[in-house]
Amino acid sequence: MGVRLMVVDDHRLLAEALASALKLRGHRVLAAAAPTSGAAELVVSRAPEVCLFGTASPAAPGVFDPITRIGQERPQVAVVVLGPVPSPRGIAAAFAAGAAGYVRHDERIEGVERAMLKARAGESAIAPQLLRGAFAELLNPAAQPDDEGRRLLRMLTPREAEVLVRVAEGEGTRLIAAGMDIAPSTARTHVQRVLMKLGVGSRLEAAALAARTGLLERAAANGGAPQGPYAPEGTQRGPQQGDTPGGTRQGPYVPGQRG
Repeated sequence: MGVRLMVVDDHRLLAEALASALKLRGHRVLAAAAPTSGAAELVVSRAPEVCLFGTASPAAPGVFDPITRIGQERPQVAVVVLGPVPSPRGIAAAFAAGAAGYVRHDERIEGVERAMLKARAGESAIAPQLLRGAFAELLNPAAQPDDEGRRLLRMLTPREAEVLVRVAEGEGTRLIAAGMDIAPSTARTHVQRVLMKLGVGSRLEAAALAARTGLLERAAANGGAPQGPYAPEGTQRGPQQGDTPGGTRQGPYVPGQRG
């Protein structure tokens, strides 16, 4: 079944060419327009299933503001960004704004089509290699002052900060629970609280927001990923099952630990 979509790009010729190719493949294109700054108005008025959002400058400030507005006013619309690579910070910014997918500008039409279908089905649409590049940037963000990162960190408890670091490391609920010596249900609750406090809808968005604001780096620097089970500040963890005689914890991966 064809997708009801819109194509917006800062270059009208590219938008119209992509729209024509997708029409030939049986999809219903409601509009092909430029520039992307007007995407929100078009999406709100036409209500497509998917919006393809093309930009040559994904890391530019404010470029994804229309996606944020679309998420607020038409949350049922899945936005797939078409952007350049390498641009790991741009990928992170796209997902932080609420995009459902990110596809290379030079991707074949079949790849764009697959991303559209996945996004419409509620799945994240991004190639694994792009995701790996984005997470490499997330885990090693450029050091820069960021008041928003400090503000967000103050909203999280020390344990929630640890959960955020583990989420950014790619750990699932069971691995988080094992690494923190808590029940999976408790780990799941901590993750949901982190998402709620950060105002995001998915773990990927949380990690992207953490990288964009410097929150991830601050959380790790402030002890957001303590070694082994969580202990309140000023207390010392006693020997645990799996410790070596020297006191080194063996078992689940701990963010920041090497060796």
